[in-house]
Amino acid sequence: MTASSRRPAARKSLGQHFLHDPRIVSRIINAADLSEYDTVIEIGPGRGVLTRRLVQAAGRVIALELDEGLLSELPARLDFPSNLDCVHADAREVDFSEMARAGEDEPAMGYKIIGNLPYYAANPIVRRVLESRFPPSIVLVMVQKEVADSMTAQPGSMTLLSVATQCYAQARQVCSVPPSAFRPSPKIRSAVVRLDLLEAPAAGKEDLEVFFEVARAGFSAPRKQLHNSLAHGLKVGSSTAAEVLEHAGIDGRRRPATLGVEEWLAICQSWQHLREGVALNGN
Repeated sequence: MTASSRRPAARKSLGQHFLHDPRIVSRIINAADLSEYDTVIEIGPGRGVLTRRLVQAAGRVIALELDEGLLSELPARLDFPSNLDCVHADAREVDFSEMARAGEDEPAMGYKIIGNLPYYAANPIVRRVLESRFPPSIVLVMVQKEVADSMTAQPGSMTLLSVATQCYAQARQVCSVPPSAFRPSPKIRSAVVRLDLLEAPAAGKEDLEVFFEVARAGFSAPRKQLHNSLAHGLKVGSSTAAEVLEHAGIDGRRRPATLGVEEWLAICQSWQHLREGVALNGN
């Protein structure tokens, strides 16, 4: 049996579930808007079902795989495509900006990230991608359905993950993916999410730390009214939290899940003014 015809066994320790449904592969390829000029970093190529289509559609594909055995067999399984580079690394630790460089003396060029992310590592991988020094233009990843729902949620169903994701990107779901699309089949549904990165984070790079401080505080007690959860999270009195929210134009009786990114930005600005000693009432 040749390397290209073997089916490597999935490793539970790495959370491996190999995509095999050609219809889902086509949905991913179509949603990626690929051209011969694109560089794609594929996270977790596995058996190469999606990789085969990527090397046909993109100019350069960098396959990033933690399983060294799978990675060593990938080129042969795909008949040694000339535009495929294989990298053995953990996507939670790599520098995507550096990986996208065309050469040692050349700056990072535009690139896209596509992948079927292991459930246990999806959040830290997405965070690392979004916080890259030179982020990709598009991120197209398969994650657990409830994670996808949170990333793409609208005000009324927002979570801290929703706010964090949408601070960096416009997010939409491409398709839902049933367990039968994988081998072995997971016990839960998945979904493909497309993130179109903003030119700069909504909060501005210089204000990100304070923005997430406020957002984490707001969601520290998500079932409480906002004035209570914010006071709890920021460790301030209820009157101070109420003053911050009033200046931001936010009704403190609302729940954190009802606020969009722009409203969190307003609270962030109000909180910064208070900490800098600016009178919020304008006096």
